[in-house]
Amino acid sequence: MSLVPSRPVAYACLALSMSLVGSYVALSKPLAAAIPVFLLAWLRFGIGGVAMLHWLKKPPGESPFTPRTRRLLFLESFLGNFLFSLCMLWGVSLTSAVSAGVIMAAIPATVALLSRVFLRERISGRTWTAIACAALGIGLLALGKEGRATSGGDRAWLGNLLVLGAVICEASYAVIGKALTGVLGPKRITALINLWGFALVTPFGLYTALRFDFAAVGAGAWLLLVFYALAASIWTVWLWMTGLKVVPAAQAGVFTAMLPVSAALVGVFVLGEPLGATQMLAFVTALAGVLLATLPSRVAHRR
Repeated sequence: MSLVPSRPVAYACLALSMSLVGSYVALSKPLAAAIPVFLLAWLRFGIGGVAMLHWLKKPPGESPFTPRTRRLLFLESFLGNFLFSLCMLWGVSLTSAVSAGVIMAAIPATVALLSRVFLRERISGRTWTAIACAALGIGLLALGKEGRATSGGDRAWLGNLLVLGAVICEASYAVIGKALTGVLGPKRITALINLWGFALVTPFGLYTALRFDFAAVGAGAWLLLVFYALAASIWTVWLWMTGLKVVPAAQAGVFTAMLPVSAALVGVFVLGEPLGATQMLAFVTALAGVLLATLPSRVAHRR
């Protein structure tokens, strides 16, 4: 039976989880250039699965799976692992890491919307304003000359659209994860949804592997792949599920703000991508939406 963390520890877990997600969102751009997307996703789930085989064992005291739990586990993996990975990997291969980071700033508002629909949480006028800010930020990114110049040319729109799909998947992951933490421990959830992800992508990954020249991949890319696999399949999921045991889904959405910030910082300072004036304005606008979306949850919690 897993221990319930204190609220400060839960906050730290959520913040660190999203910071790691942001870093591998940016670093996956050179990986996607070296390894095909389906093969990259397959290797990610495979490496992660080997590293946490011992987490698959049912712990003492865990209740038998209900049909609802099985459905939630599948959806958590399909949306949060499988589709998120494909949308994110393809998206960042067509756009810039900075652009991806700006679009990812819409995650908190998306979490609020899904929490309202599926968890019946009330959305305040401030949150609706936050959603409008996030949409404005994405619009500025799509229309800005700097955004088009630095994010992959004619196919940048497709990359941005795929990253937006990843936003919806990530928000779904946050809401479904909250439901799962009520019946399963963080380690068990992490291992099971990774196993589902591996099963879903295996046909595509195996087909790609048979046609791929592994010798063409350099040692640096393999090391980066190991970091990506461990961060995406184990560390970020376990940290997020640990935090969700204490923090409500809507309030946890505030910590997804660490994702675009981390992705943008890695894009600029590690990958050497430029940060244009329009992208900067889009980023500030989107983060203003993040602040507006999360402030009501914090106030409500203090009460």
